[in-house]
Amino acid sequence: MSFMQTSARQGAAEYRVAIDKNASWRQLAAGIDPELALCFTVSARCGCFMQAARSLNIKATRLRRQLVLLESQLQCSLFSHSDNGFSLSRDGLRLHAQLIALAHERDLPVIEQPLIRLAVADSILHDILGRDLVALLRRNASVRLDIMTLDSELALQAVSADVVVWLGESGSPLPGPSFAITEPRRLAELDYLPHIAKRYCRVASRPECLDDLADFLLVQWRQDSQVQSFRPWNALVDQRLAGSVHLQSWELMLEMIRCSACIGLLPHYMSHFDRGLIALPGLFDQPMRRQVWMAVNAHSGGDAQVRMIVELIENTFNERREWFQS
Repeated sequence: MSFMQTSARQGAAEYRVAIDKNASWRQLAAGIDPELALCFTVSARCGCFMQAARSLNIKATRLRRQLVLLESQLQCSLFSHSDNGFSLSRDGLRLHAQLIALAHERDLPVIEQPLIRLAVADSILHDILGRDLVALLRRNASVRLDIMTLDSELALQAVSADVVVWLGESGSPLPGPSFAITEPRRLAELDYLPHIAKRYCRVASRPECLDDLADFLLVQWRQDSQVQSFRPWNALVDQRLAGSVHLQSWELMLEMIRCSACIGLLPHYMSHFDRGLIALPGLFDQPMRRQVWMAVNAHSGGDAQVRMIVELIENTFNERREWFQS
């Protein structure tokens, strides 16, 4: 037998072995539990167990247990670990290729997540709900969420959303959203007081009456200028011929109070949100209050994802009850 014939036969034998191995992996891939297969393919796609867990909306510890179970069933190691993370092992690459091929053959559809529209008053989103919404997204990377800020009564009337959280005058949720909603629920009542950064105002020199504000720069969030319950503060700002700043951005206003020795009107909870700020009580005889209201779209209130957002908001306000005690 010639060398060429021997080489050809060896090549054919190796090819048959490769086919047998592929057929074996194909059979293994077809028999894997769908949940385990999904955990593996998402981990392979993300290249990070933490991100894969977020995409699947499960805890990372559960994901790792599922992958260990899969490796135990297949009796092989699917991942090669290193200081920089992990990569697929040789067996892992084979399994991944077969799972991808099976997915294309079955033409499995992507499970569409409903789009949840959340409209929130700008200050409430920034100060109260922002951190918990970030935590939600950290746990669930598959959610579809459209977050809109409400910076005026006009924006509240024009918005269309599944969940709405807005600021109203004390005692009534009106004016509220213009679309059909469930019965509005009051989440909290907020007292508003002038605030200043502690580092710019020692105890002995803190303003105790309106005349003491003459030497301080006042900063006004533009949306507050239309709030009826803020008339005492708004009148003071309007009388200023110098030493006042009007801003469209709530976040920038907070930054100016923190860093520019400004005095601005803020909710009483602000000393909990930022312990570098302190309220200045006693400057105004008339209390300045607003109420936080929440309502759900009457047509989508039964959706599971909408209920998840509503529960998150309710839990956030319940956990921060002490913030809203005057």
